[in-house]
Amino acid sequence: MLAALLALAGVPAPAVAAPARGAPGIGDPYFPRDGNGGIDVLHYDIHDTYTFGTAGLRGRTGLTVRATQALSRFDLDFLLPVGSVKVDGRRAEFRQVGDHELRITPAAPLAGGSQFRVSVHYAGVPPDQGSEGEHNWLADRGEVVAMNEPHMATWWFPANDHPSDKASYDIRITVPRHKKVIANGVLVSKRKRHGLATTHWRAAEPMATYLAFFAAGSFDVHTTSCLGVPDVFAASRRPPAREDSGAAGVLADRTCTIVTALSSVLGPYPFSAMGGLATSLRVGFALENQTRPTYPLASATDTGLLAHELAHQWFGDSVSVADWRDIWLNEGFAQYLSTYYLTEVVAGRSMQTWLTDSYDSYPATSTLWGLSIDDPGPGRLFDEAVYARGAMAVQALRHRLGDTAFWTLLRTWVSERRYGNGSVGDFEALAGSVSGQDLTSFFAGWLHAPVRPARTADNGLL
Repeated sequence: MLAALLALAGVPAPAVAAPARGAPGIGDPYFPRDGNGGIDVLHYDIHDTYTFGTAGLRGRTGLTVRATQALSRFDLDFLLPVGSVKVDGRRAEFRQVGDHELRITPAAPLAGGSQFRVSVHYAGVPPDQGSEGEHNWLADRGEVVAMNEPHMATWWFPANDHPSDKASYDIRITVPRHKKVIANGVLVSKRKRHGLATTHWRAAEPMATYLAFFAAGSFDVHTTSCLGVPDVFAASRRPPAREDSGAAGVLADRTCTIVTALSSVLGPYPFSAMGGLATSLRVGFALENQTRPTYPLASATDTGLLAHELAHQWFGDSVSVADWRDIWLNEGFAQYLSTYYLTEVVAGRSMQTWLTDSYDSYPATSTLWGLSIDDPGPGRLFDEAVYARGAMAVQALRHRLGDTAFWTLLRTWVSERRYGNGSVGDFEALAGSVSGQDLTSFFAGWLHAPVRPARTADNGLL
């Protein structure tokens, strides 16, 4: 009707964008093929069945998607062989190309701004798959945990695999009925049938794809609550663990103590569920899976490790990186808050003394100072400098600003960007706005320059 009225009035109708192909990458400078252009995933509905003996996984995932442009074709990221794809209930053409691209051509073009449903059926063997040179599947014949960073989702569900596209999740995992399944969020149900059991978890708050996880195995499960939030903790019952070891209960108690302390300075815990998992698999690292971090069983009650992963619930999970080069916002702050908890909260010692001692322990020739931690490069995302120099930078900022402005800055950051994303540049701008100070040289010295910051008051060291 509007077009007809405009034509009668002699006014040209506004141009309508012709459908075009969505880009095969979202634009991350480190991982150009991660994520995809033209789409915004709103929700994942994952139904996977895992077979321990063969390490086979089959399933179907439904995605609720919004088109951010008129689309003739779009991509998802996925590794397992795909059997069929439907878009809004109609069969769609598809091809799996390149390293991890699932290219989908719907039966009819999709209008920009429209919401549509994608259904993907698949089956394969995750440990046989690799991407970006990574082989991330963690399992043996008795236990499996889908956890890794920066990539994990594509081994078990099709995704728009980049932290800038966050969504809610329903995760249903079917395994033998004697196994227990742990995943993100709140337990909805467990249904048993014919020797199998399907466990349904729901993560209501937006979550980055790499933070979605599931684990299945023989677990001791402990349920409780903390700060009014329902908690689920699980610990492997396999050797070297014992059934009566109580690791899940200890993990619950220490988690609540740490979260309570962090909430007092950062603001409310950001999610509607809390918990943790201690796995007997030889993972070699812990990971901040949203609402339910995963730890190696041998170090699952290590207070510093717990504090680091729990700090990530604010820095990394609730507020995620805009691009992977912004990793300092995750690891520098988690490392700082873990050190703050152990040093100041538990031991009652000065964090500024910790900073000067740490600064002095690394001579100017140390490789720690040779990395610009605002842009470390894809091969050094988890370099020691990102953690150690990153944590020092946070304490130096605290000393430069003073406690009132510093904690106000952190609470403002996690409140204003809750369930969203942020870049290092965004944080620098907010720090200047909250403090009313010109912090250009401070951030240049601590984050940007690949040299040791000078021992000056401007750099928070005097």
